[in-house]
Amino acid sequence: MAGRINDEDVKAVRDAVPIDAVVSEYLQLRNAGGGNLKGLCPFHDEKSPSFQVSPSKGLFHCFGCQEGGDTLTFVMKVDHLTFSEAVERLAAKAGITLRYEEGGYNPSHQRGERIRLIEAHKAATDFYIAQLESAEAEIGRKFLAERGFDQAAAAHFGVGYSPAGWDHLTRFLRGKGFTDKELILSGLSQDGRRGPIDRFRGRLMWPIRDIGGEVVGFGARKLRDDDNGPKYLNTPETPVYKKSQVLYGIDLAKKDIAKASRAVVVEGYTDVMACHLAGITTAIATCGTAFGSDHIKILRRLLMDNGSARVIFTFDGDAAGQKAALRAFEDDQKFAAETYIAIAPDGMDPCELRLAKGDEAVADLVEPRTPLFEFALRQIVARYDLETPAGRAAALDEAAPVVARIKNSGAQHEVAVQLAGMLGILDTQFVVKRVGQLARWARDRGGKGPAPGRGAPQAPAPAARPGHAGPALNLRNPVYATERELLKLALQHPHLVSPAFDAYGVDEFTAAPYAAVRQAILDAGGAEFGIQDPQEYLVRVRDAAPDDAVRAMVTELAVEAIMRRTVDEMYAGEQLVTVRLRAVDRRVRDVQGTFARLSGSHGDPEQLTAVQNELWVLQQYGRALREQGAAAL
Repeated sequence: MAGRINDEDVKAVRDAVPIDAVVSEYLQLRNAGGGNLKGLCPFHDEKSPSFQVSPSKGLFHCFGCQEGGDTLTFVMKVDHLTFSEAVERLAAKAGITLRYEEGGYNPSHQRGERIRLIEAHKAATDFYIAQLESAEAEIGRKFLAERGFDQAAAAHFGVGYSPAGWDHLTRFLRGKGFTDKELILSGLSQDGRRGPIDRFRGRLMWPIRDIGGEVVGFGARKLRDDDNGPKYLNTPETPVYKKSQVLYGIDLAKKDIAKASRAVVVEGYTDVMACHLAGITTAIATCGTAFGSDHIKILRRLLMDNGSARVIFTFDGDAAGQKAALRAFEDDQKFAAETYIAIAPDGMDPCELRLAKGDEAVADLVEPRTPLFEFALRQIVARYDLETPAGRAAALDEAAPVVARIKNSGAQHEVAVQLAGMLGILDTQFVVKRVGQLARWARDRGGKGPAPGRGAPQAPAPAARPGHAGPALNLRNPVYATERELLKLALQHPHLVSPAFDAYGVDEFTAAPYAAVRQAILDAGGAEFGIQDPQEYLVRVRDAAPDDAVRAMVTELAVEAIMRRTVDEMYAGEQLVTVRLRAVDRRVRDVQGTFARLSGSHGDPEQLTAVQNELWVLQQYGRALREQGAAAL
């Protein structure tokens, strides 16, 4: 059993490490007056800083979530450590040797799990760095040199090399006192036929550090043709490494990100290196995963969410890069910062650009160019034929929800006018009203904005996702029959209904079992995924079903014959239009009822006008669907 840390040593650790210095490793602090500092709380999401630090008292307190305590409490909570682990971590920073009440000086078996895993990664980093000087690592040094990185650059980023043998690192770490269990748990080793072997072999190694500067994992790049593994191999999920919660380079970039209120998000380790060496010291990258909400939380705390903050995403100009940019836009509104996208000429990444054109070209690349929302809109609009009324209507149908998600009403109006220009729609007010209508719907749904492409009016969503239990559906009801037919097309012929079908809300299917199937398709990646991999698509839809009844319904619809012998785009378009038009008509009836009630009771004139405008937009949309038919989609 681990011994208790000496009380005097605990006090020495508290006194030796100022609380503001520790907290500043995780978030930006600014003067709050009275000797206190403030920042965005790391323990809950907030838009304005309610988290305060008192250096003189050695305490912190959040007036939003009521978390508070001293330096040790902060470290325990922010890094999910035990009390002993927090003391040990801060003692290591302060150079204090701890004494334990039950004897011995800081024995390894008394250290917490996280501390041991961090120490293993530190030892591994030193090992890999030393190995980069070996004769075997010539191929790694050549790789770096060909990309413009000299020995000093490799040392600055801690780049190393993992020997090609089976267990070089494993034996080294065993010699340092680490157990096989710790090596497996850390992700540095993996089970082999005769015991643990090295996870990374014959690769160039980048240490991945958390925001506090501790190495928690590695990114490994293959160098030889006979290496059958992936191009990049990352540390698996471990108690200290969660890929969705780490940003490569954040330890080097955090101070400059906070100082400049600017962050540059690139795609790879060498891109981060190229940017930093070119003077862009605010560059960071994700580690084998898409940029997501947890990454945003890290940046928000450094940027302090002030209106002048900038986040610039650089992506390759190819289809994968464009898709990554659109994924980033999904989370765009979680920032108070302005977000931009930068795409290098000829689709080069920052590393390639630095090699081809030098540091100045990299610095010029990351100057804000195109707002991310504008890029997202142009990507949507480019998919449609804007020479035809039907094409413009379809593009508006998909793009309007994107604009509606912009929270600032002034910016939303301005972008709606820009969208009208992109589409060539002369009646800009029609577009503005359409966007405003969608924004109101989003507010009515509790602030949950419409997803891109869900621009059509939608009936209220079902309260639950029921299965097929209960009375049999009356398929003579034309509404149910059309919904069933559209789902059959989406499962059997996804190429005929995509991408339009993926823009349809669950609430556009009025039969509860059909709404559940629509949700399962959505959860499985949509009809678009069915085009890429039809077999896996149906497996994923079935797996996404909430219960056996819905799973059986999916199977039934996937094998049932389509009602028409000739199944083509025209027939699919008819089903799409019919389902959408009925959803519009339902919404029109709802709004007409609201308008009648307000008119009869002499309600608020402003509210009456808003409802009247919504009704007008709905009627215009319904008329367009009836006139354009299948071509509108």
